[in-house]
Amino acid sequence: MSASILRIATRESPLALWQTNLVAATLRTAHPGLDIEIKTIQTHGDATQAANIPLSSFGEKGVFAKELEQALLAGEIDLAVHSMKDLAHTLPEGLAVVAVPARESAGD
Repeated sequence: MSASILRIATRESPLALWQTNLVAATLRTAHPGLDIEIKTIQTHGDATQAANIPLSSFGEKGVFAKELEQALLAGEIDLAVHSMKDLAHTLPEGLAVVAVPARESAGD
């Protein structure tokens, strides 16, 4: 894999993919010629939903983000896109929220 490729990870959900494609398009507009690879990662929360296990049974926040955070810390991806509602209140050491796209109407 070339170092000139920006690797963005997200969940496999339609909303996560839509948000990620929006971020990728914004980055391509700001940096024409930027090569972006989008990688989908199934999270524990996704697997839990697929198995019809109530998320409330885990008693923890971040079940939709942990695998993305681990991939960032391992250097497997360069950035991750996911909803703020999926983040734990405290991010692991070494990670930060560095950008937030403009918000769409909250009245939909």
